[in-house]
Formats: sequence, structure tokens, C-alpha cells
Amino acid sequence: MLYHLLTPLAETHIFFNLFNYLTFRTGLAVLTALMICFLIAKPMITWLKAKQAGASNVREYLEEAHASKVGTPSMGGLMILISVTISTLLWSDLSNPLIWYALLVMVGYGLIGFADDYLKLTKKNSKGLSGKLKILGQILFGGIAAFGVMNTLPDHINQHVAIPMMKETFIYVGLFFVPWALFVMIGASNAVNLTDGLDGLAIVPVAIAAACFGLIAYLVGNEIFANYLKVPYVIGSGELAILCGALIGGAMGFLWYNAPPAMIFMGDTGSLAMGGVLGAIAVMVKHELVLAIIGGLFVLETVSVIVQVTSFKLTGKRVFAMAPLHHHFEKKGWSEPTIVIRFWIIAVILALIGLATLKLR
Repeated sequence: MLYHLLTPLAETHIFFNLFNYLTFRTGLAVLTALMICFLIAKPMITWLKAKQAGASNVREYLEEAHASKVGTPSMGGLMILISVTISTLLWSDLSNPLIWYALLVMVGYGLIGFADDYLKLTKKNSKGLSGKLKILGQILFGGIAAFGVMNTLPDHINQHVAIPMMKETFIYVGLFFVPWALFVMIGASNAVNLTDGLDGLAIVPVAIAAACFGLIAYLVGNEIFANYLKVPYVIGSGELAILCGALIGGAMGFLWYNAPPAMIFMGDTGSLAMGGVLGAIAVMVKHELVLAIIGGLFVLETVSVIVQVTSFKLTGKRVFAMAPLHHHFEKKGWSEPTIVIRFWIIAVILALIGLATLKLR
């Protein structure tokens, strides 16, 4: 919005030429989302506390271990959604369809999470929306975005999956691109949701992944850098760096209030939305497989649940003391801050490995 208002003024004053630069607008997106979070946080926390009085925001099987967290308001993802959406609309080129498809996934998945959190609030239990309805909603919003992205990307890559660490190597999947894109978006969304179990645990890896994909989007959207790195050149994908910047700002603003001991929880409103939009961006910049590395912490958490459930059904035995993985370490006696910080370190290491694939070709 402001981009469209301010860039034409560059013809009369050189200062406004700054708004033509992606890096400058990305920085503004970070700061804008951060400031919006700070402005709305306290009123939102107060409002949510009043609305959620008596509601259980902690899963039944964790209420004993997390007794001190009972009563902490959830649905804090609204804070992130509002700040990221406004910041992106202010500083991005709104004529770029990729921005709208990414926002569709983020807001759509956020609405699904909001419905889930709201039902938990009104029904005073921790079950919320059924799993089937969640998946159906994710398929609906993700499917629209996947079809749109397929028709927006250049023909030579719009139905292809790029292979990391191999120069311009693509696998043609045809119309299977849509279910593939859905798998990435839904998988990322639910992986972040599973990781969101301790104060600050999920939001920092989300910010780290957003920073990595902001850089990737910028490089992929620049023909010179894309040709140098031998990565697919996707026209217009650089604008996604602004959305990634807004995600970083929103995440940091939320972390201010979510740091241990948390004043507010993200809830499904935030976790489904953040994971979904990271998956959508990965699809748009043709780095879906790299997301599995950069977001490897989310993958580990998801795999731990799959292994636990499969083992128990087949053998009646559990591999972990509790799943997802962070609860296993809680059962082993690790303190919550220790788990969170060590998982952050793992997230940083995996992100660096993922970024290294840009050059290892």
C-alpha cells in the first residue's frame, strides 16, 4: 500500500527511491510488524485473559507437569497474524500474486487455528476442532493457493520439484504438483503446531526459518544471483522477502511476551498459520526440500510423534517417554529453559546447513 504511494514520488525526490529496494522495505516490514506487536500485545493479553477465564489452555495429560501455566491466555497467534498481515500489505508490491497466495495460506490457516482455539475457549476443554475439519480447511485454502502458484510460476518450473545441491535439476510431476504443494504446506503447518509445546520453543525456529527463506526469496528473485548460484529464477519471488521480514518482526514481538514464563501462548491460531506460510513460500521459491533441512527441528518433532504412535500400535511399547520430543526430555528431568535453548541451537545449526545447499551445487 505505502509502496504504491511512495515509489512514484521517486521521480521528484531521490529519497523516495529507497522504497524501490527490497532490502529497505524488508527492514521496514520487520520494524513495522515488531511495533504493531508491541502496541497491541497488552490490550490483547488483557482481553484474552478476560475471555478465557476458566478455560483449559493446557492439554489434560500435561496439566500436572504444567500446572503453573493453567490460566495463561492462548490465541496469541492473533498478535502475529495482525502484525504480519498489516506490515506485508504496507510494504510489499500488491500487484504481485505470490504475495496474495502466501497471505491466503497464512490467514486461512490462521482462521482454522482460531476456530480450534475458540472452541477450546467456549467449550472449556482442550479438544477444539476435529482433526478432519482442520485437514479439510487446510486442503481448501492450500489447494487454492497451490493452483494459483502453479499458474503463476514460469512454465519450465511450475510443475516441477527442484533437487537441492544439484544444478538446475528438476523432477517433472505434472498436476501432482498440487498435492505435493499441499503436502508441504499442511506438513509444515502441523509440524510447527506439534513443536509449539513449551514457552518460546516454536517461535524462534519460525523466525530463523523466515530469515532463511527471506534470503532465499531475495536470491531466487534476482536473476543475477539466481544464475550465479544455479538456483531456479522465479520472477517476482523477491517480494516474499518482505513477508518473511514481517514474520521475523511479528515473531520477535510475540517472543517478548512468550519468553519463559510466558504471558501468552501462540495457540493453533499462530502455529498453523506460521507453518503453513513457510511451506507456501518454500513451494513458491522452489526450495521445498530445503525447508525440511532448515525446519529440521519441526521435522524431528513430527517424526517423534509418528515413531511413538507406530511403535505403540505395532508392539504396545513406547520409544519415547512422551511425544513430541520436547516432552520426552521433560520426562527425563531437563528443565524447560534448557530444552528450549538447546532446541534453538539445533534450529540454528540446521538452518546453516540448509543455507549451505545454495552453494553446494
